[in-house]
Amino acid sequence: MAVPGHDQRDFEFARKYDLPVKPVIRNADGSEPDLSAQAMTEKGVLFNSGEFDGLDFQAGFNAVADALVAQGVGERKVNYRLRDWGVSRQRYWGAPIPMMTLENGIVVPTPEDRLPVVLPEDVVMDGISSPLKADPDWAKTTYHGQPALRETDTFDTFMESSWYYARYTCPDYDRGMLDPAAANYWLPVDQYIGGIEHAIMHLMYFRFYHKLLRDTGLVTSDEPATRLLCQGMVLADAFYYLTASGERVWVSPLDVSVERDDKGRIVKATDASGRELVYVGMSKMSKSKNNGIDPQEMVEKYGADTVRLFMMFASPVEMTLEWQESSVEGTHRFLKRVWKLAYEHTQQGPAGALDISAMNDVQKALRHEVHKTIAKVTDDIGRRQTFNTAIAAIMELMNKLARAPQQTGQDRALLQEALVAVVRMLYPFTPHACFTLWWALGGEGDIDNAPWPVADEAAMVAKTKLVVIQVNGKLRGRITVPADADEALVRERASQEHLVAKHLEGTTVRKVIYVPGKLLNLVVG
Repeated sequence: MAVPGHDQRDFEFARKYDLPVKPVIRNADGSEPDLSAQAMTEKGVLFNSGEFDGLDFQAGFNAVADALVAQGVGERKVNYRLRDWGVSRQRYWGAPIPMMTLENGIVVPTPEDRLPVVLPEDVVMDGISSPLKADPDWAKTTYHGQPALRETDTFDTFMESSWYYARYTCPDYDRGMLDPAAANYWLPVDQYIGGIEHAIMHLMYFRFYHKLLRDTGLVTSDEPATRLLCQGMVLADAFYYLTASGERVWVSPLDVSVERDDKGRIVKATDASGRELVYVGMSKMSKSKNNGIDPQEMVEKYGADTVRLFMMFASPVEMTLEWQESSVEGTHRFLKRVWKLAYEHTQQGPAGALDISAMNDVQKALRHEVHKTIAKVTDDIGRRQTFNTAIAAIMELMNKLARAPQQTGQDRALLQEALVAVVRMLYPFTPHACFTLWWALGGEGDIDNAPWPVADEAAMVAKTKLVVIQVNGKLRGRITVPADADEALVRERASQEHLVAKHLEGTTVRKVIYVPGKLLNLVVG
């Protein structure tokens, strides 16, 4: 780059050959950079740059580029670090490459009436080379009566996985690669989900192929998908012991007994024979460390719904997930609480209709929580895709429903509305249990086709607020006041609280700190 003052490689080159190092970018504080030990590589304002003095990074970049274009010695250009894609593989598994080589060395495509080229099935795998290359008779064919050889390489599997989504839109179409009408009706894909390895490789080929389809007129969209979600990896505990030769033998977490300290950290681990193991912490599930957890074992022990819910709840979907069976058990207990509350409710018989105009303050507060949860879960799943926080909100609501009164018909009608909403919101995560609970609760129609619950805006308008009362910064009570209550009313209500009155007795209020609708702190002396 020939800017030794601002590129470390150039700086080291200049120092080695005693070349002058001239600064042309000031520090963020406007001072001249110290280049005695290393280059200053941060962005800043230009100086020692003639007509470009005083320009910041972006303005300077544009001005220099414009000057080079005006002088006819340069042009703006985006450089891509893409290389040619070698699509052939020397293996049996893969789509055969439909090309033939004639005796004179000319390579021609396989005639259309002889497509597709089908892999032979009577092959012997020797674990060394592709059986296609080992079988010269399969490769022999003809091309318009001339001897020819089939291509024995097969396509890279990305060649197929990069466009299958488009073929799904017209699987029965037999007049070409795609039916443009069907493809353009369905595409682009609404949601692409993949791990980090997909984001690096498949996503690149997937987008490349779609743009190829666009350029050939088969699709009209520029991108194959409208949203991208990169899921995190699953981690699990890893344990090993050393053999006499120093070799590590990894032991499955399912075969390990552990002892934990009071903070839940593993302090000792032993295998089934009592051998003490080395614990290396959480690491990516892999065969090499024998710490993969078979989902089927967890499904058989806790049920598929529990495993699904745990995986969505344990961490944000894009972050790593730490697999711990104790957490799976906690998720299982939650599902049992939902089931128990729903069935206890249904055992009392059908619930009547809820009369919103006749609700008391406690019922209004609970309905406010129900519809606030519906709004949050809807947003978390649909827009934010933070499934763990959606599940957490449902869990929080369930705690409130479990404590809710069920004495009157209004109480039961409100609980019915709440449980139907909870079951519908949990259905994407725990479909099996919720399918049954939906029928038990008398949900309308099939839950598969039931509409998503809609939050009642009127119910979400808070009629009251909970205000924390402190005396000299220490919690002395909580009071519920009308949402529009002013400071005077809050102080009046607070003084009627027994514990607050006790700590105000015989004192003088010297200062009042009031955060409207949230906190009242009385400083006394």
